[in-house]
Amino acid sequence: MTDNHDHHNELAHVMPVKVLLGVFGALLVLTGATVWVATHDLGRFDLSLALIIATVKAVLVALYFMHLRYDKVFNAIVFVVGILFVILFISLAVMDTGNYQSQLLRNADHVIRYR
Repeated sequence: MTDNHDHHNELAHVMPVKVLLGVFGALLVLTGATVWVATHDLGRFDLSLALIIATVKAVLVALYFMHLRYDKVFNAIVFVVGILFVILFISLAVMDTGNYQSQLLRNADHVIRYR
């Protein structure tokens, strides 16, 4: 009868405060990096660097604040596959936009002239 209550301890994982504060500090530094990237012109690397920083921040939140680091391996695999699909879809959209960017700029210039 007492064995039935032992499995309830696996539902939550208590995180040390040092770990949470470390992740919080890392998120603050990455937020500062995001602001820096947004205020400086890095040319064609603006979007890529901003997306990389956002992905690292999302992974930190998922791993530590959503306790994915201490969860089953299957959940981590599903998370990584989801991130990979997002990267794939965004990269395809960016590559497609790059192919038509000159045409889009030409059309935008045409619309601005006739307003």
